[in-house]
Amino acid sequence: MDPRVKAAIDAMERLSSTQVSMRAISATVNLSPRRLGQIFKKETGIAPSQHLRTLRMEKARTLLETSFLTVKEITFRSGFTDVSHFVRDFKKRYGTTPTKFRAIIGQSREGCPRLEKHQTS
Repeated sequence: MDPRVKAAIDAMERLSSTQVSMRAISATVNLSPRRLGQIFKKETGIAPSQHLRTLRMEKARTLLETSFLTVKEITFRSGFTDVSHFVRDFKKRYGTTPTKFRAIIGQSREGCPRLEKHQTS
């Protein structure tokens, strides 16, 4: 893998919970945002912004599973700037809203027979 792409991925992982921009990420590897996008997509098959969004969604999902933070707090701790966009994107990725996701996770931890049956089907 191109070392600049690896460095950009490392920077994204370190900074994904902040309001970091792709311009700032590309500056960490001394490339223009456009050039980083070209190299990144060639190496990984996806745009750098997609990778950053995936990291943020995974962080949000982990926080929903492991914390009692509000959805608003999770939105900002995951690096998103707008709650409504976060909820829409979360639902698109995971098929449910963050609030419903948390409720489902809570029910499955309590051994809800309905969910256990659904999960084994």
